[in-house]
Amino acid sequence: MASAATGKLQSPSGRGRIILLWTLQIFAAAAFLAAGGSKLAGVAPMVAAFEKIGVGQWFRYLTGLLEVLGAVGLLVPGFAFYGAALLSTVMVGAIIAHLTVLGGSPVAPIVLLLITGTVVWLRKPR
Repeated sequence: MASAATGKLQSPSGRGRIILLWTLQIFAAAAFLAAGGSKLAGVAPMVAAFEKIGVGQWFRYLTGLLEVLGAVGLLVPGFAFYGAALLSTVMVGAIIAHLTVLGGSPVAPIVLLLITGTVVWLRKPR
């Protein structure tokens, strides 16, 4: 939102901010629980993707664990900033992997980076 007096962007405040944050956090948590869970469960497309990355399946387990931990962090009010920061970092790696090794569209990790980045920005410690 732009302030009429200054023309600077302002973050949402009050009740609207809380609703926006929880909506983003719940959506992202669901997405990362599903993605991380599928990595940890060894779903075939995840195994194949990490095989293509070429650093070993341990990296699939690490990535899945980070996604699940970050998702849980998003749902705990005192840890939402840290969970979102962790997941933003993981999504930067996912974007790089899509652009350099995996191919395919990086749109999903970009959208998730925008969502988690927004949570980081709006939940940053004062």
